[in-house]
Amino acid sequence: MSKISPCLWFDGEAEEAANFYVSLLPDSRIEKVQKNLVDGPAGKAGTVLVVDFMLAGQRFMALNGGTRFEYTHAISFFIDCADQAEVDRLWDVLSANGGSVEQCGWLKDRYGVSWQIVPAALMKYIGGPDAAGAQRAMQAMLGMVKLDIEGLRRAYEGKAVA
Repeated sequence: MSKISPCLWFDGEAEEAANFYVSLLPDSRIEKVQKNLVDGPAGKAGTVLVVDFMLAGQRFMALNGGTRFEYTHAISFFIDCADQAEVDRLWDVLSANGGSVEQCGWLKDRYGVSWQIVPAALMKYIGGPDAAGAQRAMQAMLGMVKLDIEGLRRAYEGKAVA
């Protein structure tokens, strides 16, 4: 197990968020839910304080720390997607119910956490051996909101993007 793991700060939604996140990816589960033993800034005795969970094999902690702090783009979670179906599924579920979509495969979920939903094929096109094709693929990506593998391929190959 990694010695370092991300801790996400919530204002009462830690368990809800952790359950949502573990529903998204294989090798994900709730490990432990720790309750507040006494009343304090993080909540009343008996309410959830910390949730330890695994997300795609990576350990995370969700903390009900009290006052809500907004997340920024300075920290985001990158999901390497095998294919367009995985991009589409994760994009739809993470951006639903109050989430917001952004440019170049970025979105914020309903808790304000930033995610990058990226097909593995992206690097094949923007880092491919054909420099002109890579430039076209990069320009295509910059014009996308949700990343589209077929659009990236067509741009790389110099074909009209549909």
